[in-house]
Amino acid sequence: MQSRNESLGLWLGLLGVVIFALTLPMTRLAVGTPADPQMSGLFIALGRAAAAGGLSVLFLLSTRAPLPKRADWLPLALTAAGVVFGFPLLTSVAMRHVEAVHASVIVGVLPLATAGVGALLHRQRPSTGFWLCAALGSALVVAFAMLRSGDGLRISAADGLLLLAMLFGAMGYGYGGRLSQHMRAEHVICWALVISLPATLPAAWFSWPTVPVRTTAWWGFAYVAVFSMWLGFFAWYRGLALGGTVRVSQVQLVQPFLSMLFAVPLLGESLDLVTVGFGLAVIAIVFVGKSQATTATAVQQKAKP
Repeated sequence: MQSRNESLGLWLGLLGVVIFALTLPMTRLAVGTPADPQMSGLFIALGRAAAAGGLSVLFLLSTRAPLPKRADWLPLALTAAGVVFGFPLLTSVAMRHVEAVHASVIVGVLPLATAGVGALLHRQRPSTGFWLCAALGSALVVAFAMLRSGDGLRISAADGLLLLAMLFGAMGYGYGGRLSQHMRAEHVICWALVISLPATLPAAWFSWPTVPVRTTAWWGFAYVAVFSMWLGFFAWYRGLALGGTVRVSQVQLVQPFLSMLFAVPLLGESLDLVTVGFGLAVIAIVFVGKSQATTATAVQQKAKP
């Protein structure tokens, strides 16, 4: 039964990754470029959360979801801080200034970040090899960002936002995955979105586009609202709960290249050897890092007299 659950968890995790892989191209479609701006990054990030929050209210009511336990509210708030606010807002602002293919390389470090957060939350001790791979993978991503910044040995503001987004995303994945071990995966993301509505609803209203935008931009927004912000987490958190955060996060290895492949037909972007080379190097390091063993740390409590 355990092996069956782990296999199902990996397949559900892969489904979530395929859905998430379209997030960067669709966000780029919605936000536009500096020469042809469409929606603002603020509206895309918080508007999609507000729309998904409305769907979540209906879903929670229709499934008669119980209120979270008192101990779950803080992890839910941290989940929301990561995947409802931090990751969407930072990536949405950054995507106007970088191509989706470029951003996909930066996102390549997310599996290691997710595994690291998952190991800490589940009281596991990643090996020295894991941390070395994490450092090397991060260094490669930073080197790629500097190489493409066009401003010498500096990271562009957009790349800085993307790197920070990885930390928020890993935190949201880690806490959401842990909550999914005793809550329905669908309820985890729904409650995170619902408790965020007091902030996301007014922010979406005030940042609503004041000038006409292309229909394709609205399609991009609709995708990130319904799939990236809502349905993708149904599969992803269930996969993390069944297969384990450290194990299932391995399927994120394919996300950068899926994002690159989606960006070519959707946005007309092109792949060059440098981008592909760095992408392959990052994925190879992540693959090696994820294969490093982790050992659970025992929690010792003093015996009371």
